[in-house]
Amino acid sequence: MKTWFLTSLAITALSGCVTVETSSEPEIYSNPQEKAEARLALGMGYLQQGNMGKARENLEKAMQHAPDFYRTQISLAHYYEQVGEDDKARKLYKKAKSDHPSNGNVLNNYGTFLCKQGEYKEADELFNKAIAQPYYYQISGSYENAAFCALKSGDELKAMDYFARAIDYEPARYRSTLNLAKLEIEHDKLLDARIRLMKFSQMYGVKREALQLMVALEAKAGNQSLVEKYLNQLAALG
Repeated sequence: MKTWFLTSLAITALSGCVTVETSSEPEIYSNPQEKAEARLALGMGYLQQGNMGKARENLEKAMQHAPDFYRTQISLAHYYEQVGEDDKARKLYKKAKSDHPSNGNVLNNYGTFLCKQGEYKEADELFNKAIAQPYYYQISGSYENAAFCALKSGDELKAMDYFARAIDYEPARYRSTLNLAKLEIEHDKLLDARIRLMKFSQMYGVKREALQLMVALEAKAGNQSLVEKYLNQLAALG
């Protein structure tokens, strides 16, 4: 059975650093969207901490302030995902897509949800639609998501292409580089994998995952002395 490390889909960042209003301070927000942003930051922070009650409270307050704001919609949808309310999440993602059909962040996040549900074709379409949007700047992340989704669907060749595109847009992309190198080894593209892992090591230094791949690569190439070299480096890492 093949083992994949660092294989997960990523949602677009949903929270930011804001000032939180309190009852003892004067009103400091000029519009409902700013109020929603403050609640979103709190809600997503609580979600990351595992405080689901506080997360829901703040995300629902954000929804009250700005129900049609795309970040409010996808943040609450993500909360529903985390607590297993997939029907509610789907309904809210669909509304966000209907309200904001050209928003790359909405398309990307809805795509991650559909991929987790096993709806690979629909997810792939959304990732590619997100990538095609003007003024969408998370292209590398969406290509990486599309690659992991292709892996889940069993299409390794498509995954390789998407990982390569992610790296084109962001050469230092950690997970895409390692996973593409692993696929290249499995598909006997040993020179490509070797060059890729050398570049990775130049950027990140000695990393266990890269050394493990180098061992697999050189074993497949029949270079026993290099296998021993990388095994010794692995042992030195403890």
